[in-house]
Amino acid sequence: MQSLKGISTNTRLCAVIGNPISHSLSPAIHNAAFKEKGLDFVYVAFCVEDLKNALAGMKALDNFTGMSVTIPHKIEALKYVDEVSDIDRQIGSINTIVKENNKLIGLSTDGPGAVKALVDAGAEINNKNILILGSGGAARAISFSLVIKSKPSELTILDINNKLLDGLSNDLKNASKISIKSNILSDNVLKESMEKANIIINCTPVGMHPDINKSVIPKELFKTGQIIFDIVYTPFETKLLSDAKSCGLKIIHGVEMFVNQAVLQFERFTGSKAPEKVMKNIVMEHLNL
Repeated sequence: MQSLKGISTNTRLCAVIGNPISHSLSPAIHNAAFKEKGLDFVYVAFCVEDLKNALAGMKALDNFTGMSVTIPHKIEALKYVDEVSDIDRQIGSINTIVKENNKLIGLSTDGPGAVKALVDAGAEINNKNILILGSGGAARAISFSLVIKSKPSELTILDINNKLLDGLSNDLKNASKISIKSNILSDNVLKESMEKANIIINCTPVGMHPDINKSVIPKELFKTGQIIFDIVYTPFETKLLSDAKSCGLKIIHGVEMFVNQAVLQFERFTGSKAPEKVMKNIVMEHLNL
């Protein structure tokens, strides 16, 4: 972050909003990137319950330029932006808001960030059975990116929230010809789904700090050859990933998606190419790795 001496009336403000927000590494990663590029920007974190008024404040403050949106506001935020692309409107979830010409423009970088993490890890997506746990904002962005940009043979979504689950399942079926299945998450349903899943993506907060001893999948359900991707990045290696690794499975850390989506946000906030290496290094330092 800039020193107070370096902050002026021209300094551009960016922020992350959510509830809870104390775990977020977004201020560290973006401020390190601003410093590296010599940009007159500062990035802070706000715990927000009143989303409508928070975004009204963003619009009212002249120097407010960009905002990252996290749990639980990614779906509701769509109500309060002025513009959103057809694809992001279809997804029904945004994690990024930029102010341009006094308009709030919403978009999602979660989906592209997650797909890039899978591709970079060497995961073959086409013709594979993918299991997604959770149906909230991140799950929406990732599942839509997968069915729009790739060709999995089947996508299964499990969650305990029936309303969110049905909404996402129906939206995906309307947007793609890929086989979409959904069910309420239970022990028996999870066991059955794990039997045929090639790639498993955890989009729930289970295992996130401070509940680091929890996992959404019992260790005994893992199958040889599966790829386990947990979008939780605090801690760096969740119990889900640790259990999967102990079974010899390929794992993908949430940090990969987090950095990828932050790079896209930074470039939209600033119009400058992101210092990707610096951004990843700062995350790893904060995770004591």
